[in-house]
Amino acid sequence: MRIGTGRHRRTRTLSIAAAVALASGAGGVCLGLSTDGASAATTTVTVSSTAQLETAVKNAAAGTVIQVRAGTYYPTTTLKSTANGTSSARITLQAYGGEKVRIDGSKLPAGSWLAGIYGDYWTVQNLTFRNSPAQGFVVTSSVGGIFRNLVTASNGDSGFTLRGDGTTDNLVQNLDSYLNYDAAGHGQNADGLAIKFGSGTGNRITGARLYNNADDGVDLWQYSSSVTIDHTWAFGNGRNRWNDTAFEGNGNGFKLGGGGASVAHVVNNNAAWDNNLHGFTENSNTGAILLNRNTAYSNAQSGFYFATGKARLARNLAVGNKNGLSKLGSSTVSAANNWDSGIVTPALKSTDATAAYGARQSNGSLPATTFLTVGSTAIGSTMN
Repeated sequence: MRIGTGRHRRTRTLSIAAAVALASGAGGVCLGLSTDGASAATTTVTVSSTAQLETAVKNAAAGTVIQVRAGTYYPTTTLKSTANGTSSARITLQAYGGEKVRIDGSKLPAGSWLAGIYGDYWTVQNLTFRNSPAQGFVVTSSVGGIFRNLVTASNGDSGFTLRGDGTTDNLVQNLDSYLNYDAAGHGQNADGLAIKFGSGTGNRITGARLYNNADDGVDLWQYSSSVTIDHTWAFGNGRNRWNDTAFEGNGNGFKLGGGGASVAHVVNNNAAWDNNLHGFTENSNTGAILLNRNTAYSNAQSGFYFATGKARLARNLAVGNKNGLSKLGSSTVSAANNWDSGIVTPALKSTDATAAYGARQSNGSLPATTFLTVGSTAIGSTMN
């Protein structure tokens, strides 16, 4: 149930014991409401143990701010919540200040997710989710989520997943998702970022690095509403880094559909390099995908593979892809890309990717680099 809010908000900072008492209704006060029930309260809960973290997430309500102190936390059950925040009283899960927090799934039962959010208006930021037996972080049918400055690494399936109908107006910003690998599927399912099996408009991915995953960097399989992806890098995906003799990972940088969905995703100012298949591909999506100012470099197959749909490509740059710059069908619209007639391929300032793996900038944005830049705003990714 969503709870309406008034114009005023009270702010309280509680110990974990007091917060749990409020969550259970002690004293006649419900966590997330003021004592008169008219306006959402902001209740700050600071946790420093795994048990406290599990309890705080379980009992979160509109207005709860969970601050996690530095350290590594080992949940024994999935961190899961069905609670809804509101647009004016969000639920927040975040690291305390600038402290480093790692949430580790190595003590979870086989097949468990590390974290699952089923509610609206959550903010989750400045945390690492790693070593899950299955998915690292899953958001289902959520409205208005903000997921910022997260790391999802070395999980047993996709690192970060948005899914379900009603997945609307979510922002994933500055995500690092890498080395995710599903041993049971021999690598065929573990993507850096998956937006799958659902619908809902207004979802945006920006500033992500999705790399060295068993399957794809981005996978939009059977997602039937437009997703916007910008200023995101996908690289090194689909290689068998786990010595799996039956490895089945694909390795597209940006897999922009599949499973029968026909949808016009918007893909601007991204880069894909060193992936085991294509840099950018429709993956049988017949919709009018828009791709503008993206760069594909040194991928094992085509830089841009749009052979069956109605994609519209402009000012994209493909260099050094082993099976050609692009493969486009008769319904694809292509203009001002470097494979089009009369367009000169500019020189790359650098082909050394070292800086792309480096530390992010202080505001969480991608590291500064000249890698794959061309010194022009006319064509290709700006790599920022």
